[in-house]
Amino acid sequence: MLEIEIDGQKVEVAPGSTVMDAARKLGKQIPHFCYHKKLSIAANCRMCLVDVEKMPKAVPACATPAVADMKVSTSSEKATKAQKSVMEFLLINHPLDCPICDQGGECQLQDVAVGYGAPASRYKEEKRVVFNKNLGPLINTDMTRCIHCSRCVRFGQEISGVMELGIANRGEHSEVMAFVDRSVDSELSGNAIDLCPVGALTSKPFRFAARSWELTRRRSVSPHDSLGTNLQVQVKHDKVFRVLPFENEDVNECWISDRDRFSYEGLYAEDRLVKPRIKHGGEWHDVDWQTALDYVVRTLNDIKTEHGGEQIGALISPGSTVEEMFLAQKIVRGLGSDNVDFRLRQSDFSRDGHRTGAPWLGMSVAELATLDSVLVVGSFLRKDHPLLAQRLRQAVRRGAKLSRVNPVADDWLIPIESELICAPDALIGQLSAVLASVSRLSASDAQPQFVTLMSNAVPNDATDSVASSLLKGEKRAVLLGNFACQHPQAAVIEALCSEISRIAGAKFGVLGEAAGTVGGYLAGAVPAGGLNAQSMLKSPRKAYVILGAEPSLDCFDGVLAEEALASAASVIYLGSFSGKASDYADVMLPVSPFTETSGSFVNIEGRVQSFNAVSAPLGETRPAWKVLRVLGNLLGFDGFEYESSEAVRDEALSGYSPDGLSNKAPLLAFVSSTSTGFQRIADVPVYFTDALVRRATALQKTRDARIPVARFNPEDVQKIGVLDGDEVRVGGTGPAVLMRCVADKSVSAGCVRVSAGHPDTAPLGPMFGTLKLERA
Repeated sequence: MLEIEIDGQKVEVAPGSTVMDAARKLGKQIPHFCYHKKLSIAANCRMCLVDVEKMPKAVPACATPAVADMKVSTSSEKATKAQKSVMEFLLINHPLDCPICDQGGECQLQDVAVGYGAPASRYKEEKRVVFNKNLGPLINTDMTRCIHCSRCVRFGQEISGVMELGIANRGEHSEVMAFVDRSVDSELSGNAIDLCPVGALTSKPFRFAARSWELTRRRSVSPHDSLGTNLQVQVKHDKVFRVLPFENEDVNECWISDRDRFSYEGLYAEDRLVKPRIKHGGEWHDVDWQTALDYVVRTLNDIKTEHGGEQIGALISPGSTVEEMFLAQKIVRGLGSDNVDFRLRQSDFSRDGHRTGAPWLGMSVAELATLDSVLVVGSFLRKDHPLLAQRLRQAVRRGAKLSRVNPVADDWLIPIESELICAPDALIGQLSAVLASVSRLSASDAQPQFVTLMSNAVPNDATDSVASSLLKGEKRAVLLGNFACQHPQAAVIEALCSEISRIAGAKFGVLGEAAGTVGGYLAGAVPAGGLNAQSMLKSPRKAYVILGAEPSLDCFDGVLAEEALASAASVIYLGSFSGKASDYADVMLPVSPFTETSGSFVNIEGRVQSFNAVSAPLGETRPAWKVLRVLGNLLGFDGFEYESSEAVRDEALSGYSPDGLSNKAPLLAFVSSTSTGFQRIADVPVYFTDALVRRATALQKTRDARIPVARFNPEDVQKIGVLDGDEVRVGGTGPAVLMRCVADKSVSAGCVRVSAGHPDTAPLGPMFGTLKLERA
């Protein structure tokens, strides 16, 4: 450690630290604009100039290395004069329009100018004007206010992985701009708004909506993916106006994805349910809560009496809280049914009864950035898990080797060491070959049950490359993505990946689809002997309880889901939005989205994160855990006398510890399959993952929310006799869909990439299988 002195105070810092690092350790605030602890050093704003003993000129604290016995002054006459001079230069062209600036009240330049700015400007000439740029539907620009700190540019290069902004021209003609005819489309782009120290980049949806001092700041947790991003939700008059990151180094650092940041707009969608409703005579009628709950109790009791409890099934959104899942399964089991499931997009349930514990990441989230080698299997990583992709991006920047086995070679904005791109039905064969290569290169034998799979595999240079990449370094991991978990042979894929990780001495983890992926298992929201989500739809029940899900978009087979719900005698829907529920349900109970309820999520590292409501329920909306508690009481079940969501959580997670999580995956029976026709590769677009995001206005205007297209390998485009951009008729289990054909060399030959989770593609049915294609 090095000892230096700052303003008379001594502090020890590690070699390689800067004066800024030492000052932060002491809690001293040195004014700065371009410096950010998560970005590289630019030292171009010069605001952090300090006086160092024996140095003739003031030097930037952010770029000056700490040296033993160095003496620094941050407030000497030399330092203060230098800082005030820099501030004067920064304000020469900066517009003094703070009262109308959206950054007013939380502007770093405004704050620093109070201490270092002059009472009047000596500059009398005309100020320059920079025309604003259209960066898309999320980020608003006032580029005359830009001070060229370059934070937004460095963020794109270093964190989001794509340089979408750059600085053109020189001197006072410098401008921050996007590339010609391009917008900012990264799934992390909104963080540039937080990074901007002035009002040059602001939130377009939030523009002129409220002043920062009018907003109440409350903590929450994101429900949109398995990470459990920590949020700061800003509220005015019980309405959510803005969402910002709440810093948590162990989870999301100081970043959030655009999905987390802008999804709040969906809270106030036109189809938001605000009153209980019952369908009578084919017409919907608003009723009071007592009438609606009495109807639900009477209906469930009638179904149980006439047809038996096993004719009742519950489909739960994987974005539900632990409390909601726990009470829902408790009610269903109280009715004599074991048909309850939250794994709506899963298709292989053969591991049920063989799984011990809940699938999880296998390590802490923070460990991802420290790995030396990683193999990712079956994942649309960048869009499914934006902040986990960012962690892996940092690992690769530090020298880690990333390889993948995937159905598409989409751009993760991360350098790939080696990859195997194959059709869905070839995934097991390729993984078996990778297992054989890892076994040979590491001189370790696979377990006997894998011998048959390995004997049928054909290792080659590509599989050897993936294997050798994984075996590099000391910290290794094999990660299973959403596509692999939704695969019809997911259990075999999981077993192969588990064996690969064992032989390679790597940790094995499951990335997880949603906020409740781990919590659903812990809360018991899976069948112990009853029907799983897929079986409940293939063998329709007389009554369904739907909690928070939109089955036609959230299930593995939307067509099958709609048919099953349409044939049911009763569908009880608990949700925040009416959507298509008005077509198949006979009662709709308005329950709160995550901002209007308290609850808990267990993220993929096993971290329990509880949160409270940040705003009052809209209309007559009620928290789902309270509705389920009252239903349990009205049904006459014991054990529903909860006073708070914390009481529900404590019972649901009683005896839980992270040691109870497990990814042990025994190899089960494998049935080989070959496909005729074009195999479907179905991703779920980042802004169609759940009901709330699908209704966020600004997100639905982005490039990632465009109408899905049918993506083919260029060779296949020629085979079917169409040109890139032509329309094709795509047929699944429902009505054919007219789609635009796009030649995409990242797609495996013999496959077509068609997104799921979107209303336009819902008629195609299962997320896996073959699709029929013909020219329009």
